[in-house]
Amino acid sequence: MAEYVFELSEHTDTAVFYGVNNRNLQLVKDLCPDVKIMARGHVVKVTGSEAATARVAEALRKLERFALDNNTLAEEHIIDLLKHGTQPAGIALEHLILHGVHGKSIQARTENQRRLVKEFEENDLLFAIGPAGSGKTYTAIALAVRSLKNKEVKRIILSRPAVEAGEKLGFLPGDMKEKIDPYLQPLYDALQDMITPAKLADYLDNGTIQIAPLAFMRGRTLADAVVILDEAQNTTTQQIKMFLTRMGLNTKMIVTGDVTQIDLPASQRSGLIDALDTLRGIKGIARVDFDMRDIVRHKLVQRIVEAYERKGKEKPSNDNEAI
Repeated sequence: MAEYVFELSEHTDTAVFYGVNNRNLQLVKDLCPDVKIMARGHVVKVTGSEAATARVAEALRKLERFALDNNTLAEEHIIDLLKHGTQPAGIALEHLILHGVHGKSIQARTENQRRLVKEFEENDLLFAIGPAGSGKTYTAIALAVRSLKNKEVKRIILSRPAVEAGEKLGFLPGDMKEKIDPYLQPLYDALQDMITPAKLADYLDNGTIQIAPLAFMRGRTLADAVVILDEAQNTTTQQIKMFLTRMGLNTKMIVTGDVTQIDLPASQRSGLIDALDTLRGIKGIARVDFDMRDIVRHKLVQRIVEAYERKGKEKPSNDNEAI
C-alpha cells in the first residue's frame, strides 16, 4: 500500500474544490474506488496501490489548479479528467484578468482597462484617473487578487480616505470596524465578486487582505503587497505623500480617483491633483486616464457624467480643477 499526502495551496478555496457538502470530493471517490481519499481542511491523503495512488494524486493536483485558476469546479470538469483522461478546459478569453465567484470571467472590457493591465505589469506605481463607473477601481482590485493567487505578493491592502460625500453622517454606532466599514463598502463589493464569502472571510481574518482608512497607513512599511488607494481625489497633499512613501520591497501601488468629484473643502487642494503634477515624468510611474467611453455601468451613467461635465465647463476654474 502506498500513501500520498499533500496540502492544498493557501489560496485554494476549499468550498470550491470540495464542492457544496463535499459533493466534488464524493464524486472523485466514486470515480476512483480503488483508492481511499481523506480530506481535512487543506490536507488531502490518498492511499491505495502505488500506481493508483500516483494517478489519483496527480489528478487531484490538476483539479486543484483548475479550481484555483477558474474559481469553479463542476461535475463535468471532474469527469473529463478522471473518466475521460482529458484536461478540463478553462474559459479562454483574450482579455481575462481572473475568474471570479462561480467562475465569472472578469475581463478588461475597454481599451483603457486593458492599458491599466499592461501598465501594471511594467510599473510599480500607477495612477488611474477617470469618471464614476469606468471600472478603474474594479480592474485594480482584480489585478491585486490575481497577483495574490499567483503568489506574486503575500497580501492586498486597500484603502480610501474617510471623507463623506457632501453630507455629515454624525457619530456612527459600533466598534472601530463598524464605524469605518460604510466608507469602505465599495471595496468589499468588488472583492465579493472575485472571492467566495468563506475564503474572503479567511483572508480578512488572517490579514492577507486588509481594508483600512487612509489614516491607518501612517508609520507602516507596505512590502510584498499590492496596495490600492481609492477615491484619492479626497486626500490632502500631506496624506497622499504619506501614502506613497509607505511603499516597500516587492510592492505595487495603484491610486485611483476622479478629479471631478472632490469632496474636500473648496479652499483645500486635492492631494491627487498635486501628486499628478509633482510626479509627472518620473520613471516607473504610469498614468492611465479613463473617460466616458470606459463607463460600464447603466447607460444613463454616461449621460449623467456628460451632463455634469458640460455644466462644469461653464464655471470658473479653481485650485481643484482637473489637470
